[in-house]
Amino acid sequence: MDQRYELYCLADRFFYDAPKVGRATEFAIAHRPLPDGWRQIPGDEWMNYEPPVSRIPLQGWKVHVSGCAESADTVLERTWEYCVPRGIAFKHLRGPGTLRMRNAKYAPRGASGKLVTIYPADEAELTRIIADLGAGLAGLPGPYILSDLRIGDGPLYVRYGGFARRRVLDERGDLVPAMENGDGELVPDRRGPVFTVPEWVTLPACLEPHLAARAATTVADLPYRIEQALHFSNGGGVYAGTDTRNGRQVILKEARPHAGLAADGADAVSRLQRERDMLEHLAGIDGVPEMIDYFVLGEHHFLVQERIEGRTLNTFFAERHPLLDPELDPGKVAGYTAWALRIHQGVQRLVEAVHERGAVYHDLHMFNIMVRPDDTVALIDFEVATRADEQARQTLANPAFQAPRDRHGEDVDRYSLACLRLALFLPLTTLFTQDRGKAHQLAEVIAEHFPVPQGFLDEAVAEITRDLGPCVPPRFTPDPEGWERSREDLVRAIRAGATPEREDRLFPGDIAQFSGAALGIAHGAAGVLYALDAVGAGRDPEHVEWLARRAVDPPQGSGLGFYDGLLGAACVLASFGRTDEALAAASHSLRERWDRLGLDLYGGLPGFALALDHLADATGEESLRADAERAAGLVVSRMDRLGRARPGFLYGGAGVALMCLRRYERTGEESLLAHAAAALRHDLAACRTDRNGALQLDDGRLLPYIDKGSVGIGLVIDEYLAVDPDGPDAAEFVRAREGIRLAARSLYYAQPSLFRGRAGMLLHLGRQDPADPAVHAHVRALAWHAIGHAGGLAFPGDQLYRLSHDLATGTAGVLLALGAALSGAPIDLPFLRARGPAHQPPAETSAGPTSLQPERG
Repeated sequence: MDQRYELYCLADRFFYDAPKVGRATEFAIAHRPLPDGWRQIPGDEWMNYEPPVSRIPLQGWKVHVSGCAESADTVLERTWEYCVPRGIAFKHLRGPGTLRMRNAKYAPRGASGKLVTIYPADEAELTRIIADLGAGLAGLPGPYILSDLRIGDGPLYVRYGGFARRRVLDERGDLVPAMENGDGELVPDRRGPVFTVPEWVTLPACLEPHLAARAATTVADLPYRIEQALHFSNGGGVYAGTDTRNGRQVILKEARPHAGLAADGADAVSRLQRERDMLEHLAGIDGVPEMIDYFVLGEHHFLVQERIEGRTLNTFFAERHPLLDPELDPGKVAGYTAWALRIHQGVQRLVEAVHERGAVYHDLHMFNIMVRPDDTVALIDFEVATRADEQARQTLANPAFQAPRDRHGEDVDRYSLACLRLALFLPLTTLFTQDRGKAHQLAEVIAEHFPVPQGFLDEAVAEITRDLGPCVPPRFTPDPEGWERSREDLVRAIRAGATPEREDRLFPGDIAQFSGAALGIAHGAAGVLYALDAVGAGRDPEHVEWLARRAVDPPQGSGLGFYDGLLGAACVLASFGRTDEALAAASHSLRERWDRLGLDLYGGLPGFALALDHLADATGEESLRADAERAAGLVVSRMDRLGRARPGFLYGGAGVALMCLRRYERTGEESLLAHAAAALRHDLAACRTDRNGALQLDDGRLLPYIDKGSVGIGLVIDEYLAVDPDGPDAAEFVRAREGIRLAARSLYYAQPSLFRGRAGMLLHLGRQDPADPAVHAHVRALAWHAIGHAGGLAFPGDQLYRLSHDLATGTAGVLLALGAALSGAPIDLPFLRARGPAHQPPAETSAGPTSLQPERG
């Protein structure tokens, strides 16, 4: 699980949403009256305090105070009493619930433990704070803050970072907190699990003894040599090592006090001690690791156990699963089926052996099942195992195998075993967090593709859905009637999810909405309205008004660019005839230092050039053309920086190439074609073919998707070949296009989304040939992910834990892709125009159409 998403699953049963903290759930200190001139500013997670005279620099050494449930009130009271009389700005987590989530097992490790942040004005004030407040808080417990330098043995910590809210794209294309380096350039303010000092910063003298003390704690005297870090969570790490006394290979599990909290409040140390006791209780069962040792080092606890030879079950999927191929190979299907049934039988026998000892495993999922070289299995990670007579619920679980709250004791393991039956063949059981009735449909799909005994599937479905009524699976069909029906269902769900009464977002979508993307094309209102309009669903005046109002007065921290924010909103508003609001939104972006943005289409200069040209066309505001030309010129002048960019449509060369192609059509400047080709070649150099000959982007793993994969590159290759079909690079691009088409034809994709899932494959193939059988297969298979909601159908967003309606990750993106493939209209992503196998170039050569959509034929 992407650790960022867990916090956004708490506020709403169906959608990702910002954590809600009301006055009744805040720390008591938040209600204390402040002296005159002080401001208290509530945020989603933090309560901020600003003194009458602000002395906060843009960046510097910040002080963090750690805290846990037992110490939080005392820490807050003493910090308040120290900072307020001295006029020192600070903030604290708003309530106990937020603190609990910050310290949960899968919370981000870099931010864990922080209860209070204090902003010293300079190094002199830093020195006073760590001396005076450090003494006042000495002895209070709290989790270790991994990103910081600890002050003494108390709850005070220090790190260098940004104070002001500034953001920059990192090498992965994510918008992250930023600070200035020694040259004045914005760089990512990395908040990792290790204390570091930026190379342009000098460590203050007051911190030198604490750094020395930190270095004094080592593993040099242990009888174990740590050789590899296998896994990290907020509760600690898992390491492979060797017992130096006998050469035996071992696993060392680390637990941090007060961190890695489970639902029952148990911290990582409590769970590690529970695992130690459970391993001793289960000793002798084949497939349960032997417990070897237990010790404490520097307050961290360590359990040493037998290292199981083999690999976790999840690692076999990418190399063995037949549905990852473009076509089913009967021999491969039969072999995989026999292997999967054998693995499940072994896991079931092992779980039953645990039950016979009077214990319940409680954490069965693919990452905890080890497959040994002889295909026998073992279980790892017994930290939440319990005695069967406790009849306990799960306190930690992988969402794809998490039992309903009414399951207790051995029934928890039986539910997870039933999920495993389905997940071995179709690993989409995360959908059960939204609708356990999907088990019927997954079993139906499995039976269609694999020779699995029907009883094997029926038993799994019965266990998963035993308290549910009848279920009618959704269907999508690649015909006019099917398109009209699916459009109606998807539009109904999207409109039902709208919240025009809220200020922070209009349609529920990805968690990126709450980091400045609530207005833009990718994750915000503009993208949903764009999709609804493109498929002929019309424009709800209340929803358009919401976007217009927020674009004129955008929230602080809104993205500036096309896909991430204001320019995307401006373009959609201009296409809807809301010229004044469109120009107002654009002016917000143009007042910023936009010339320092990157070469990414998502929020950077290529998107600026495309959007500003479009706005000039749509509004008649000719002054915008000079800014568009400047943005394009900056992109061309910085082409040598592409080597530092992540390849792909949204973040790499493909987005640059798209900008160059559209500029070429306006200006006829031949050099732009050469720049477009060079940018595409840059991205293709990062691709490689898989075992089927499909061309995918190599990002440590092979990716076929639109945003950061090969299909996004393929979209722009289509555009290039439409503009310059006989150019010097055409033959190379035609060969690449065929490999990319193959990448878009797999039978299985983990997510349904437009930018990172099956809908993107459908869009790519459908804009080339709507009659392609693979297009029809993708249309039908989108039903695998569809969830009934609000009288319609909706789709889960990134990670699949909650529904989303945005363009990039949710229902609006699926709607757009289905429309592109089935409606007969030239529906596409903005600024894409190539249509059909012939890829006829558009008639316009001096200027593009004023709509973000291609002209309808």
